Amino acid sequence: MVDSSLLEQIRTALGSVIRGKNDEIDRLLLALLASGHVLVEDVPGVGKTTIAKALARVFDVEFRRVQFTPDLLPADILGSQVLNPKDGSFSFQPGPIFTTIFLADEINRASPRTQSALLEAMNEEQVTVEGTTRSLPQPFTVVATQNPVDFQGTYPLPEAQLDRFLIRLDLGYPDEDAELQLLVDRRRADPIDALVPVATREQLVGLQTEVRGVDVEERVARYMLHIVRATRERKELSLGISPRGTLALFRAAQARAFLGGRSYTTPDDVQSLVAPVLAHRLLLSQEATYGGARPESILAEIVAEAPVPT
Repeated sequence: MVDSSLLEQIRTALGSVIRGKNDEIDRLLLALLASGHVLVEDVPGVGKTTIAKALARVFDVEFRRVQFTPDLLPADILGSQVLNPKDGSFSFQPGPIFTTIFLADEINRASPRTQSALLEAMNEEQVTVEGTTRSLPQPFTVVATQNPVDFQGTYPLPEAQLDRFLIRLDLGYPDEDAELQLLVDRRRADPIDALVPVATREQLVGLQTEVRGVDVEERVARYMLHIVRATRERKELSLGISPRGTLALFRAAQARAFLGGRSYTTPDDVQSLVAPVLAHRLLLSQEATYGGARPESILAEIVAEAPVPT
């Protein structure tokens, strides 16, 4: 297993920029180490963009940010063929998606057509432009931020897009002490400017490889399946968890165990990740929506009813 001091240095560095959000930082790290993508949903101004920038700086990897707007086109993200006027030839100009950490800022302000440009990249780590497929750098992670869907000028993300995010985070407002510390930190300069790398790209790849080696016993895997398959049978849900979602829960449990210094997963790993990994993948039926049901509450009922392996 990795030296725990490295993980602690990473946590400390991120915590110096995002105050009072230790649990959210751990889940962000969890997603990165599980080679997954992150959806950060909250009101403007709570640090969604900052946390992605800090993550890239801590690991000293390339970072690109695109502000999603209604007039953004897929080519603005993926790249396009550019004409060379000297000889009439075309060459490919890579878009900002060709990076290690790609920040899709306010992703739900772009049109569904532009949002869908990320589907192939997030699932297969490649993009196809005008019939030619190109691989993306490794590792590759999308951190997307979105405002709540009832904000003016937003488009709800389609189910296929949501299913590609390993985890969804809600940062929320900081508590009073954390917000006071935020003011002190930024009295003269932004602390992210003083953030120095504590790990390298090679170390990040090594961490991701180690996470894949964390053991998941059959009894724990069956416990995951019991929860997942129950979502496909609930009358309150018109869309349950896909096999992609099952794999996401599996990888997330491995990463949580790894961050906890263990080489094996437990039912506790699964239970703590059910809501952040699975809730955004569920689609309520019309009756459940009108009745005020929430995916998180339905998942809580499923977990309470599932027999816990011993």
